[in-house]
Amino acid sequence: MKHVSILVPKYAILGSVEGPRQVFTEVNKFVNSLGKPALFKIQLVGLSKETPVCGGRYNIFADAVIDEIKHTDLIIIPALDGDMPTVLEDNKEFMPWIIDQHNKGTEVASLCVGAFMLAATGLVDGRKCATHWMAANDFRRMFPKVNLVEDRVITDEQGVYSSGGAFSYLNLVLYLIEKYAGRNVAVFMSKAFQIDIQRESQSPFMIFQGQKAHGDDLMVQVQEHIEQNVQDRITVDQLVTKFAISRRNLERRFKKATSNSIVEYMQRVKIEAAKMSLESSRENVNEVMYNIGYTDPKAFRTTFKKITGLSPLQYRSKYYREVELSVA
Repeated sequence: MKHVSILVPKYAILGSVEGPRQVFTEVNKFVNSLGKPALFKIQLVGLSKETPVCGGRYNIFADAVIDEIKHTDLIIIPALDGDMPTVLEDNKEFMPWIIDQHNKGTEVASLCVGAFMLAATGLVDGRKCATHWMAANDFRRMFPKVNLVEDRVITDEQGVYSSGGAFSYLNLVLYLIEKYAGRNVAVFMSKAFQIDIQRESQSPFMIFQGQKAHGDDLMVQVQEHIEQNVQDRITVDQLVTKFAISRRNLERRFKKATSNSIVEYMQRVKIEAAKMSLESSRENVNEVMYNIGYTDPKAFRTTFKKITGLSPLQYRSKYYREVELSVA
């Protein structure tokens, strides 16, 4: 039987504690119904027996505190809410315990922005890690040694796992269930909880937000110029001339500040503008393409799919709904 320890940190998001507990519990009920023994021992583990969450609206009662757990097979770090430096400071007693357990062979999984606590342990330094796309800029700033893959729903780094944002953590839970209990059980749980088991990317849900809290005022000016002239085909040489900086220095500083090359940044700004048009306007795909400075339909479709995971038509079909107005 696998021992699953779901942490109850201060500032935990209630749903990401109860969600995995419920799914793992249902696995036990399912295999019991087949005449087989339970597969998981599931415990809520905290720094104390009672932890207030959601601004004190709820209390979560732990089954055990960390000092009582000498060994566990899987630690799940739920999503967290609040100012992350404060959250991590108030939960720092978890860190040596997580590290010690991992050194003994325990696997560790973070859900959504629980990745901040995972990263604070150092276990994903030099490794891939996912989190909510809205937290990507703060994550990169706080943990530059971690290879953030913000488009991924799941990462698996040799027993250290992470998930994308919000309810996509359920995909990681299914992934772990498939690993421990088999594909058939995971498929059944996906149907029971109506979770899309095949989701691999959170790209269709991402909204590009250029990182500007980096302290390089000149690079902020470059970013704003790109964003304010989305319809133009700006070149790097034009930026070099306009901002009186060498090409090498511009490219180096821009990459350091934004975590994107200049070309990547321009592409993402343009595709974000295209997404907004596809969501809200009646313009056809070619009109949308021309409005953001593309003239080659193939290049536009290729770039759009690379960034969003969908073709322009698929994206429109997913997000555009024409509002019908009734006239009295």
